Order: sequence, then C-alpha cells, then structure tokens
Amino acid sequence: MSEAKADNAKPRRFPPWLRKRIPAGGRGKRVRELLAELQLETVCNAAQCPNQCECFAKGTATFMILGSVCTRKCRFCAVAGGEPQHVAADEPARLAEAVEAMGLRHVVVTSVTRDDLPDGGSAHFAAVIHAIRAKSPQCSVEVLTPDFGGDENDIATVAVAGPTIYNHNVETVPRLYATVRPEADYRRSLGVLATVRRLAPEMLTKSGLMVGLGETDEELLAVLSDLREADCQIVTIGQYLSPSREHLPVVEFIHPDTFARWKQQAESMGFLAVASGPFVRSSHNAEEVFELARRHTCKPK
Repeated sequence: MSEAKADNAKPRRFPPWLRKRIPAGGRGKRVRELLAELQLETVCNAAQCPNQCECFAKGTATFMILGSVCTRKCRFCAVAGGEPQHVAADEPARLAEAVEAMGLRHVVVTSVTRDDLPDGGSAHFAAVIHAIRAKSPQCSVEVLTPDFGGDENDIATVAVAGPTIYNHNVETVPRLYATVRPEADYRRSLGVLATVRRLAPEMLTKSGLMVGLGETDEELLAVLSDLREADCQIVTIGQYLSPSREHLPVVEFIHPDTFARWKQQAESMGFLAVASGPFVRSSHNAEEVFELARRHTCKPK
C-alpha cells in the first residue's frame, strides 16, 4: 500500500483472510443474558464488531456507557447518531455488578460522544471507574474515551479516577479526517493522549487506527510517529470494514503481511505493545495487549 487508491475504488468481496468462523458454545449465551438483565450496552453490538461472538464466547465484552446514541456522525461508525439519551445515574453500579458477575480481570469501558453534556460525560466515566474498583479491586480498568472537545478539566476528571489504561483513538490519518470523522480534530486527539501523560505519567496510554480507507504507508507511519511524540505507549491497527452502504466504502483490504510489517515498525519506534492485524480492534484481546505492555514497563499495575 504505497499509494492511496482512488476515492471511488471499492473491493467487491472479502479476501480469504477476512473470513472468520463463529465459535460454538462458550459463555456467549450467559453474557448476552446478563447484559440484557442489567440493561447494559456494548460497543461490540452497537458497532457491529466482527469479533463479538468470539469475545462473548470467552465471557468478555466492551461496555458502552452514556446511552446508545452519539451526538456525532462519523462516517465509519455503526453507532447510531441523533438525539442523545438521558444519563442513567445507576449505570455505574449496574456495570460494576456485571464485571463482578463475569469475573473479569480486565474490563474495557467506552462511550458514545456526548457533546450535549457540560462535561462531555467525564464525571460519569469517573463514577464507573470508582464503582468497578469498589466491587472488583483486582480488575484492571481500561477506558476508551471521546475527545471531550479537548477540555483538559474533563480529561483530568477521568485520569484522576485512576484507570489502568487511558485509550483515545486517532482512528485515521489527518488527510482523511474531513471525510471520515469531520467533527473531530487530529491534533486535538493527540492532545488528549499528551494531556493524560502529563497529568498521570504512571498511566498507560493507548490509541488505535483503522486502515483500508485510502491512507498511504507514509501517512500511517507519520501518525505512529506523532503518537510516540505524544508519548502514547500502546497502539492497535486494524482493517476498516464498512457497516452498511450508507457508510464509507472500504478502499483496500490490507494483506496480513503488511500488518505484520507495520507491527515491526511500530515496535521499533518504542511502543510497549502493538496489535496489528485484519481483525484487530481497539478493545479486542485488550487484556493480553495490556499484559504485554505491563511486562515491558516492569511495574505493578
């Protein structure tokens, strides 16, 4: 992928490496029942993640707080946009109950973007972190937050609550922001990660990228360099898959060999942990990625 493909280019069918078997059995049924019982949302379902069945079968899920409707309308994302929902004050307690019942050792919590709230939902994130810590003190907590409009006070509210990992995805290369996520800002997203490292230097930071949207190798490597400049320590790189005909089409299916090469290049830049592959998502196998980063830091969580 040395040159960007034409904007109207669109692969017609999935290549062999993007065919995935649905796992049989496991704990998927119980996970779905528990989520329904506690009225909890997951990004696994809302974002049509291709790893959903695999993760549920292993007894894990990525929780999505602050409702199921986003105030932004990114053209790559399957999460519904529109009129935001009421923030449920008991959601932190319900989510903490689910974490305890599932016996999770590592939990990932994300959210829709809530530009309508004065603090962007940062206090709710903090409440969720505290609730999980109270019920499952040995569980490591990873948050994947929106950009909070770049407000340092809101970023600090989440960071001070003490998540183990603070994740904010840059998603794509700067040139494609106007097309892919027009209400976001590349430098603002980098600023979120840099702010967390300044406010909480002991905290791990993480970011993720989608590829196959027309970016070039040079642009991708420049983003990785920018992430290291912001002292981001963990990075994920995965294939973009279009959720529907109304979303951006896939420009290119990236070969697994290319993902392997990017992994090597990112590791050579100094990232503590890198996950790079067609099915990689920011929260997929998050516990394993965290353990890899933790081993490199040689520090207890």
